[in-house]
Amino acid sequence: MLSHNYANNEEYQCHILKGVSRTFALTIPQLPAPLCKVVSNGYLLCRIADTIEDEPALTPVQKRQFSQEFIQVVAGVANPQIFSQALCPLLSGSTLAAEKDLIANTPRVIQLTHSFNPTQRAALHRCIRIMAEGMAEFQQQNSLQGLHDLSEMNRYCYYVAGVVGEMLTELFCDYSPQIALHQVPMQTLALSFGQGLQMTNILKDLWEDRQRGACWLPREVFEQVGFDLTKLSPNTYDPAFGEGLATLIAVACTHLQNALHYVLLIPPNELGIRRFCLWALGMAILTLRRINQQRHFTRGPQVKISRRSVKTTILVSNLATRNDTLLQWLFNWLTRTLPKK
Repeated sequence: MLSHNYANNEEYQCHILKGVSRTFALTIPQLPAPLCKVVSNGYLLCRIADTIEDEPALTPVQKRQFSQEFIQVVAGVANPQIFSQALCPLLSGSTLAAEKDLIANTPRVIQLTHSFNPTQRAALHRCIRIMAEGMAEFQQQNSLQGLHDLSEMNRYCYYVAGVVGEMLTELFCDYSPQIALHQVPMQTLALSFGQGLQMTNILKDLWEDRQRGACWLPREVFEQVGFDLTKLSPNTYDPAFGEGLATLIAVACTHLQNALHYVLLIPPNELGIRRFCLWALGMAILTLRRINQQRHFTRGPQVKISRRSVKTTILVSNLATRNDTLLQWLFNWLTRTLPKK
């Protein structure tokens, strides 16, 4: 049943965003109001797709069915109420209360989706279609053996993050004719931006993923340094595993350099859009630094950046937002200790 405690769908959207993501509840409001509304909606759509894939009580067949139905819901050809009422009772205790609330209120979210202009709606629908189909494919080959190689990891990162970068770029270009002048290079860099952020998350969450029976690390990278991913254990640290991590940190760092190039293509007067991107970039760099310093870590919280670091990232990013030279210098300084390709 829909909650009636909110004046309108937009108010509900602002409320639930804080419940499902503290990070995005911090960064998205930096965007200009028209973009804030549609990007918040896009994030919530992605979170619904993600909730379906992460729910352990659903069989692979059920996940695929619900994912396909959700794609149709976003397209406007399936009923969001029927989708919501069918999925809600199947969610287990593994799903957060805020995520269950989001699923229950899918019709509210979709009403907003369908209020956007055709370009925005097309961008959101394309993102959800590619993401949901791609995640379903990878969930079926989930194992502790890891992905085959870096190329397969790239493909996985595209489905869960690169496609979001493409969606955001489409929305930014629709909002600003000035940004649209750089649409072609920005779309290429957006893939790299998404991959850099996602690789950072994969490294940070590797132990929690293993507890759920998943491993998104590329086997080939670790085999090249003499480490077997199936023997990975929090009880013993093998320096060879650290070497493999160093290789992936270097790849992620290269992608984050491309993320900075993406930001620099955004006109300096678009402070909100630049801040939205820079805050995410800054937090990813600091997380990579912590992972690099503690390659022997055994739990995600050990390498999670502190609230103080988040505040510092915001302060420094805001001071340097318009200054391209300073932003490049800051990037070089912060990544100076990280492995390079």
